[in-house]
Amino acid sequence: MILMIGCSAQPTSSNIETKAGLKIHFIDVGQGASQLIIGPTGQTMLIDAGNNDKEKLMVDYLNKLHIKKIDILIGTHPDADHIGGLDAVINHFDIGKVYMPKVQANTKTFEDVLTAIQKKGLKVTTAKAGVQLDWEADTTVTMVGPVGTYEDTNEMSAVLRLTYGDTSFLLTGDAEAQSEKDMLDSKVNLQADVLLVGHHGSNSSTSKSFLEAVKPKYGMIQVGVNNYGHPTAQILKRLKDQGVQIYRNDLDGHVIFYSDGKQITVKQEKSSASPTSKSSNSKQQGSDVIYNSCAEVKAAGKAPLRKGDPGYNTKLDGDQDGIACE
Repeated sequence: MILMIGCSAQPTSSNIETKAGLKIHFIDVGQGASQLIIGPTGQTMLIDAGNNDKEKLMVDYLNKLHIKKIDILIGTHPDADHIGGLDAVINHFDIGKVYMPKVQANTKTFEDVLTAIQKKGLKVTTAKAGVQLDWEADTTVTMVGPVGTYEDTNEMSAVLRLTYGDTSFLLTGDAEAQSEKDMLDSKVNLQADVLLVGHHGSNSSTSKSFLEAVKPKYGMIQVGVNNYGHPTAQILKRLKDQGVQIYRNDLDGHVIFYSDGKQITVKQEKSSASPTSKSSNSKQQGSDVIYNSCAEVKAAGKAPLRKGDPGYNTKLDGDQDGIACE
C-alpha cells in the first residue's frame, strides 16, 4: 500500500525504493525504535537498532536493501530497546562515524555495544545540540538535543533535525519534557513535516508547546503491541487535535517515508516483528529489565524492587533507601 501524502493526496503505484530522493525507514522492531535513512546518492545513516532480540531482524533488513556500509551510526541513548541491536549491526557491516550522547548505563547491552565499537577500532563522537553531521550534500542534518546534561537517560537522547529540499524530519529518541523545553528555549528551528513522536507516545514527551513549535503534518510512533500502554490516549488526542496524520509500527508494520525534496510519500509494509502477547509489558532481554514507572513494576508483579534486582533504578527510589516502588 503506497499513499501520496504531500502536496497531492492522489495515490501512486510507483516503487519508492527505486526512486532517487531521501528515504527514512521506521523499522518495525516492536517495542523499541530504529530509523534507517538512505540519502539521494545512497549514503546511509542508522539511528538505533531495537532491542537485543531484534539483532537478526536488523541484519536481515539491511541485507535485504543490499546495504554494505552504515556511513553514520547513532545510538540515541543507552536504553536496551534502542541500542540492543547496534552491536550486531556494527559486527556485520562497515561503519563510518559513530555518535552517542555522553551518558552510560550499567547494563550488558551497553557494554556489548562499546565492545563492538572497540573491536572495530571505531571512536565515539559525542552527540549533543549544535553538532552538524557531514552527510549528503543536498541535506542538512543537525543535532538539536540534548541541550544540557540530565540524570534521566531518556532526556539525554540525541535529537536530529534533517532537511532535504522543502521537506523536514525531526527524530527525537526518548527525549522527554525537560529536554523538549530546553530545545524550545534554545530557539533552534524545530519545525518538521514528519515528527518521530517522543518516547513511543508516552505522556512524558510531546508536550503541547513542543508540538506547536514542530507543527508536523505527520507523526510516526515506533511502538509494539500492548507494550506499556503506548501510545497513550492523551498523546494521540493531542496529535489529532493538531491535525497530525499518525502512523504506527504496531498497526502499519515497517513505515517508509520518501521525499523528493518537495512532497512526501509513505509506504507501509506489514511485518511480524511486533509482539502480540501482553506478557511483553516489560523491556526484558536476559538480565536487562528497564521500567519507566512504578506502575509498570507493579503491573509486572515485581514490586518492591531492591538494589541489585533486575530493573532497579534510583529514579524509581524516591527516598533513596535502596528499595524502589515499596
